[in-house]
Amino acid sequence: MPVRIVSLAAHSGAGKTTLSEALLMRSGALPRMGRIEDGTTQSDHTEAEKGHGFSITTGVLRLPHRGTDITLLDTPGYADFVREIRGGIRAADSALILVSAVSGVEVGTERVWATADRFATPRVVVISQMDRERANFHAVLADIRASLRGPVAAAFLPVGEGPHFRGVVDVLTANEDDLPGEMRAALREAREALVDAVVETDDDLMNRYLEGEELGADELRGAYLRAVHAGTLYPVLPVSAVTGVGVPELLDLLVDGLRSAFERGPLTGVDGQTREPTPDAPTSARVWRVSVDPFVGKLAYIRVWSGTIRPGDTLRNTTRGVDVKPAHLYVVSGKDLTEVPELSAGMIGVLTKLPDLHTGDTLADPANPIEYDPLVLPDPAHTVALFPRTRQDEDRLSAAVARLLDEDPTLTFTREPQTGELLLSGMGDMHASIAVEKLTGLGVNVDVRAPQIPYRETIRAASQAQGKHKKQSGGHGQYGDCHIQLEPGEGFAFRSAVVGGAIPGKYLPSIEKGVGDAMGRGPLAGYPMQDVHVTVTHGSYHDVDSSDLAFRTAGSLAFRGAVEGARPTLLEPVMLLRVRAPAGFTGDLIGDLQTRRARVQGMEPEGTVITVTAVVPQSELQTYSADLRSLTGDRGAFSVKFHGYQDLPDHLAKKVIEARKAAAG
Repeated sequence: MPVRIVSLAAHSGAGKTTLSEALLMRSGALPRMGRIEDGTTQSDHTEAEKGHGFSITTGVLRLPHRGTDITLLDTPGYADFVREIRGGIRAADSALILVSAVSGVEVGTERVWATADRFATPRVVVISQMDRERANFHAVLADIRASLRGPVAAAFLPVGEGPHFRGVVDVLTANEDDLPGEMRAALREAREALVDAVVETDDDLMNRYLEGEELGADELRGAYLRAVHAGTLYPVLPVSAVTGVGVPELLDLLVDGLRSAFERGPLTGVDGQTREPTPDAPTSARVWRVSVDPFVGKLAYIRVWSGTIRPGDTLRNTTRGVDVKPAHLYVVSGKDLTEVPELSAGMIGVLTKLPDLHTGDTLADPANPIEYDPLVLPDPAHTVALFPRTRQDEDRLSAAVARLLDEDPTLTFTREPQTGELLLSGMGDMHASIAVEKLTGLGVNVDVRAPQIPYRETIRAASQAQGKHKKQSGGHGQYGDCHIQLEPGEGFAFRSAVVGGAIPGKYLPSIEKGVGDAMGRGPLAGYPMQDVHVTVTHGSYHDVDSSDLAFRTAGSLAFRGAVEGARPTLLEPVMLLRVRAPAGFTGDLIGDLQTRRARVQGMEPEGTVITVTAVVPQSELQTYSADLRSLTGDRGAFSVKFHGYQDLPDHLAKKVIEARKAAAG
């Protein structure tokens, strides 16, 4: 049976899950559509998805149409779940990109479009929610052309919009005389644009077209479908999943226009090897997502790229250099696993109870190994501190977090060395919140707080002081004496300018250790110090009483004495922030950043979207994920990375110092 694997991708709220329900019902795979509000959809079947009312994982749905087995991968819309989005698009052969007829192109639209570009994925653009008030097909089509790079052309036009949306018209085949008068000019314009786009994909057609030759309808339609199949033309059609208008035409386009799993051409590994995407080629597959079922255990979702896998076959995990042997093979639709005798090229399958499989791993025939490119994921953007509520929770936390990280590689878990806090980082506040919910489901209860800010201290002036440690208590005493000079400088540097053997060289490392001891707790609020250059200028020693410990103590005393006169100051960590949002929010973004003490580095307009780059104190970004969602109506996205340290303003430094002293009692 012919197969199609198609990902559904869009900005959140564009209606992917509702459309998948409509496609399932229209194909006969469902007797009636489920509702997100009722928690009855096939795609959003986990308790977390039902509770939150949106997709968190990529739903795998199978449906038949005209003798073709179609697998839909319904990816989440929220950017927080980028691992699911990228994994789902990469595992498919083609994509449906949904754009709301009301909201138009949004940041999430651009994000999934760029992912489809990265994987050279043929795609169909669906202008969804055509039944809603303020739906405007032609305005959104213009927005798509202005914002999304690629050969986009309307393949169908709507009959009516909003509550009056009642049908679609095939641009290539419709008879102008059968249409209302107000649609005829629009059809002529759309047909001319579509024909131009089609002939540009075929040199022979282009030459004949330019010479004025009349092209036959069948010939044009064949060239159109070949172009969609090859990804050299992205057709656009209007759909209402709620009313079902446009759904039959979309199903037909999935079968007629989108390529099958066997037609995508050779697959190339990291070392240049290739595999034909056929069942009789050497076996290769990729793990595109991992989940943990409370009853079944670990589930590894694979896309079989070539060959055939049977129960008991040995497969080489070429990413990690280990062999696995699946005892059972499954296909999945919604929450239902069905055991099958084999998984062959072009299938989405599930392997169970194999701990050595992780997202992005390549599986291959050990006799014909190949490894595919790993899935590239962005760095986390939002961090929370976890505090286990009981000793039992503390004991269970590491194992539970390891399970989460195995399932979702976009999460990270670290202990901040300066504050000692346990930090969980994810792609946004929603991502981190759901991860904490999963911990609760695993029997680990934690309190969540904003992380402490790892302030530092430094100096802004040169200073010098003597450190002398002299102690006599009978027998050998302790004697160490050194003079040091401090200067501001990048990083830490320690050198000796001692002459004449005033301090034996063997004691200089001890002085440096003493300086390091003192730098671990700055004079203002006890934060570690940085960016200090230390020079030992002179000192003295005793033949009997001097020791490493004495000079270490002397070095610490000298540093503490010198730092008091070196204008110590507090430093705060700052982050490089990149925010992408519709250009209409530029003023709001800049105004909000100014309240966060940001230094705007640049603004880059691109179509209807703008990217703002700024350096922002870490303390001002702790709620940015939720704040940006509120500010832009969930139409913005951001990334952060550590940029460095800067002086903390005096009025804020005073508050930090007072809070630090109060906490110390």
